[in-house]
Amino acid sequence: MINYIIQVILFQVLFVAVYDFFLSKETFFTKNRWYLLSTALLSFMLPLFKISTVQKAVPQEYYILLPEVVLSPQKVIEKAAWYQSVNYLDLLFWIGCLLFFVVFLIKLERIVRLVLQYGVARKENYKLVLLPKETKAFSFFNYIFLGNEIPSSKREKIIQHELVHSKQKHTLDLLFFEFLKIVMWFNPMVYVYQNRISLVHEYISDAVASKLDKKENYINHLLADIFQVEHISFINQFYKHSLIKKRIIMITKTQSKKVKQLKYLLLIPLLGSMILYTACSSEEVKMNKVEKQPVTVYKSEGGKIVKKLSTGYQSKYLDLFLGKELPNTKEYSIDELTEEEKGEYLALLNGFNKEGMPQLNIRVFEAENGRKMVAFDFVGKNENQEKTNYQDSESIPFSMLDKAPTFPGCVEGDKVCFNRSLQKFVKENFDTSIANGLGLGSGKKRLYIKFKIDKKGNVTDIMARAPHPTLKQHAEELAQKLPQMQSGEKDGKIVATGFVLPITFNVE
Repeated sequence: MINYIIQVILFQVLFVAVYDFFLSKETFFTKNRWYLLSTALLSFMLPLFKISTVQKAVPQEYYILLPEVVLSPQKVIEKAAWYQSVNYLDLLFWIGCLLFFVVFLIKLERIVRLVLQYGVARKENYKLVLLPKETKAFSFFNYIFLGNEIPSSKREKIIQHELVHSKQKHTLDLLFFEFLKIVMWFNPMVYVYQNRISLVHEYISDAVASKLDKKENYINHLLADIFQVEHISFINQFYKHSLIKKRIIMITKTQSKKVKQLKYLLLIPLLGSMILYTACSSEEVKMNKVEKQPVTVYKSEGGKIVKKLSTGYQSKYLDLFLGKELPNTKEYSIDELTEEEKGEYLALLNGFNKEGMPQLNIRVFEAENGRKMVAFDFVGKNENQEKTNYQDSESIPFSMLDKAPTFPGCVEGDKVCFNRSLQKFVKENFDTSIANGLGLGSGKKRLYIKFKIDKKGNVTDIMARAPHPTLKQHAEELAQKLPQMQSGEKDGKIVATGFVLPITFNVE
């Protein structure tokens, strides 16, 4: 969610920058109004727009899945306290939303109170509310509020100006940004947008009202008196001192040439770059839902893969390959598996890779009918093929290393000690109490931390997938605390190694 909010604010900054530098000085007022409204809305939609073809074009490195770390549910209960289970960031967000909603209701109540207190004079196209001993002038939908102290000779011009606001539904624009202020009260760009569109509203009304009289008379009328200002952000005010100078400049400005409308084409490359950015920054890979089916056993005969439906296996999410050579179909990384497929993969990996047993690399390949199959690859087997496949790759699978990365305190290249030390580190540093109070359903939850031990032994390229953004952030911070290690080796060369670490915990 934090990444989404940052992208929204970034896009709004870019949209407003284009408006301020290229469009705000032009007299295409109606087009500018729709530009501000549409880009404000687009900024919320663009981060959700993903292009699967762009995502697939980015190559994925090979990462090995480590044994799962299971955190004791009892440990969660013992450590959890009420203040630890509170997500203070979420709490601050909702308090802000509530506060700004209350402020909005107070503003609305002030307008309703004026209508009820002073009554309404119904006219043909609007409703007039006269305010005694006031010099205010503003509108809200088809209600026009005029101070009684405004001379009668000036009232008609003010009403003509405010009628433009009413007929063009400018109040709806301001209310739109008012609602955005409630849900994104922390976003300064919402206030900038509301300020820009308020000014555009005045330009539009001035352009229409000034045609009914000489521009010089209309400008003199604007400067004639000093009026009070009603501090309500979603009403259209006739006199607002901070805007009068800009309005006069725009009234006297020569009509912009139509060719300058080509400036709006700047949106095309801007939108294109934004869509490309959101597509490439996606961390999630969409996966098709899979169902359990009777396991199909595949094997290789004469260089070809053949299958045989085995009735001796129960229904599973993954099929099985038992050929002497690894299949030549597409190979999948851990990130490309569904949660159900990962569960089966973890069970197989933990069942085979136990202390005292031969180290086994379980790999996943494409089968038929959208299914995937697991293949067993013992360390040292198909050595020539392994060299061919991985000698040019910077990142090498764990089981194919001649010497595994060494965790501080372990014997050099000790894989068992590496796994144990990593699990101990997670259990001592992962705060399971964070999972409480996040709105997650009770029961077993799982997250994944993906990282790489580079050629210098540093932990890099950290990325996590978790059922909640807070857990994702905590998992990434955990990986950043991992100590520097001794890099792994393959064929006498120091290499980088990628890992995926699954962590399972219970939410009470």
